[in-house]
Amino acid sequence: MSQSLAQIYLHIVFSTKHRQPLLVDPVLRERTHAYLVGVCRNLESPSIRVGGVEDHVHILCCLSKVLSPSSLVRELKRESSKWIKEQSPDLANFYWQTGYGIFSLSHGHVPALTAYIANQENHHKAETFKDEFLRLLELNGSDYDPEHLWD
Repeated sequence: MSQSLAQIYLHIVFSTKHRQPLLVDPVLRERTHAYLVGVCRNLESPSIRVGGVEDHVHILCCLSKVLSPSSLVRELKRESSKWIKEQSPDLANFYWQTGYGIFSLSHGHVPALTAYIANQENHHKAETFKDEFLRLLELNGSDYDPEHLWD
């Protein structure tokens, strides 16, 4: 085959440091999501949906053929953190948490996850980020150490 093809869907989740509600302003939050869309595009990992609430984000994207998942997350966090800090002096100490979750999914699950990410505001009226993340870990069969899960 003379062509390299890949279609790897990723669901990426990470929160603000200590899950602080630093993205409470809906305008800043939407601009942050839009900025993450641009970072994904620049890294040849086009986003399908980016969303979240004041303390975390969800990114559904297709992984580039030339990046590892950890490299993608590192760049997403680095670029967006730098940009967020430039938006207001009040955000000079903005940081994302050290860890993250990355989950793979099949093409058939993309519509449901897209809708799930779009509905984050309503979803989090009934479930905390901690509960959501634990549920995602279990749903995806992820091994984790509860003692070191949260920073």
